[in-house]
Amino acid sequence: DYYKPVIVHVLTTKGKGYQPAEDNPTRFHGLSPKSEGLGTIPTYSQIFARTVGGLLRDNPRLVVISAAMVEGNSLAALVKKFPRRIYDVGISEQHAVTLAAGLATQGFIPVVAIYSTFLQRAFDQILHDVCLPDLPVIFALDRSGIVGEDGKTHQGIFDLSYLNLMPNMIVCAPKDGNELQDLLYTALNTEHPLAIRYPRGRGTGVPLATELHQLHIGKAEIIKQGEDVVIIGIGSTVMPSLEAAEHLALGGIDAMVINARFAKPLDTELILDVAKHTKKMVIVEENVLSGGFGAAVLELLEKAEASDVKVKRLGIPDEFVTHGKQDFLRSLYHLDALGIANECADFLAHVQAKAEGEFPTTIL
Repeated sequence: DYYKPVIVHVLTTKGKGYQPAEDNPTRFHGLSPKSEGLGTIPTYSQIFARTVGGLLRDNPRLVVISAAMVEGNSLAALVKKFPRRIYDVGISEQHAVTLAAGLATQGFIPVVAIYSTFLQRAFDQILHDVCLPDLPVIFALDRSGIVGEDGKTHQGIFDLSYLNLMPNMIVCAPKDGNELQDLLYTALNTEHPLAIRYPRGRGTGVPLATELHQLHIGKAEIIKQGEDVVIIGIGSTVMPSLEAAEHLALGGIDAMVINARFAKPLDTELILDVAKHTKKMVIVEENVLSGGFGAAVLELLEKAEASDVKVKRLGIPDEFVTHGKQDFLRSLYHLDALGIANECADFLAHVQAKAEGEFPTTIL
């Protein structure tokens, strides 16, 4: 019955009613259940923070920028150790990126540590403030790919697509913790914008090396030889692809597995060479299929006029990913080892049947 504007200012208490949450609201913002038997395996976030800590110690030009995700990016301990070199700008991703660009113009090496889904907010700043002047800003994209139960808004399934279209941007993804360390080290010696995407959760369990290595920009690696089909994975899909090859071997299918490592620039020489050799290729990514890694490979094959190469792409279709545990969602989209193996077997059967004229040509 009040006919004037009314402002209701409500002060809330985060975690109200549960004393541990009231005492530590940051920690209880998103608390995951304990992972039995995995306690000694570090998460990718922890590997990132450990590596950056060493790089901060050794390189006085390195700075880190976070957008209200110091805890989520496992940077809290480093803030205490390097208080004047880690900046938390709050929930302002656009400012974080433009600040990084400004620091880069003054000779600093900025690392923007941010969740994949939140970096979308700064699309314009990445394109115009970083990529256009070709500044050496490093983007560390945590929670890339399927993140699980945080839901539709938090799935990091678009970054390969929206970063690949930007001139001067280098885009890469590690297959394990060691490769994450090496990519961070490599990024420090790169005079261009570079984005490293890595998934939520624990690493693969490989022992972490104490010595970092410079990787060649745009170079992939063959991690398993094979004659019947080539599976190209990137980032979190590489190890499931390797496991899928083991499943396929039980059925007599000899699959080659490639760790792409870089979505941009592609290892054009290797991809075209193996495509020419096997003529059958399965591309696996935790990203939307539209404009993603597989789409870039298709563009490469088209440019090379490799029309005789049969290609199957596995990834996220044109939809938002629902809630669910990571393992369930990867299984749902056939991005786990068994799903990849079954898709490869069906693909090869389809190609063989079409070659024998058993049914009309369809788009794979």
